[in-house]
Amino acid sequence: MSTENSPKHLAIIMDGNGRWAQLKGKKRTFGHKAGVEKTREIVEACSKKGVESLTLFAFSSENWARPEEEVSYLMELFVLALKREIKMLNKNNAQLRFIGDISGFNKKLQTSIADAQQQTSNNDGLCLNIAANYGGRWDIVNAVNKVIDKDSVITEKSIEENLSTSGLPQLDLMIRTGGEKRISNFLIWQAAYAELYFSDKLWPDFDEAELDLALSDYSARQRRFGKTGEQVSV
Repeated sequence: MSTENSPKHLAIIMDGNGRWAQLKGKKRTFGHKAGVEKTREIVEACSKKGVESLTLFAFSSENWARPEEEVSYLMELFVLALKREIKMLNKNNAQLRFIGDISGFNKKLQTSIADAQQQTSNNDGLCLNIAANYGGRWDIVNAVNKVIDKDSVITEKSIEENLSTSGLPQLDLMIRTGGEKRISNFLIWQAAYAELYFSDKLWPDFDEAELDLALSDYSARQRRFGKTGEQVSV
């Protein structure tokens, strides 16, 4: 597929790590480790397919309710992955950016996040956005409070300018793996006119070929944004 038809901003809900591990008779944490490896593959694929901004749902604000052992493992995995993947990100000229309430993490992880963002800040290729301790409702409420603090009139534009994705291209395509067909409080404002694609593949099994299927499906759709098909075709 031509990179001209690629979405400028792609978001992925990386679902299915735990179930993938359980199907193999392993602990859920085994699946999260495999999921990190898969993320590297997809980031590199998006870099060469013309995607300008890739937003990955890594940890939702609701995920704190998961078993303590799993959450603790995820926190440590975040720290290790950040330190290990910097070289790959710089190699691909990718800039790393975190969206979400980072203050909810421990100091060690907050420091790792800040260091990783700083080390990739001069890259001007793919913008990789990691949604961590993120929730779409939180994002909207947070944006509205920022507007109120500035004594500004609340408008769609003023909210968009204060969302965590401010400055990024409009969301074009959202992919969810794992077979579920919902967006689970992810980028709910930004997804208003995004195309949705649901894959039955569990995240560790979602490869570049599956990504190509999603991008091909996206390129075949007619995006009307409230207009008629005849208006768009003119």
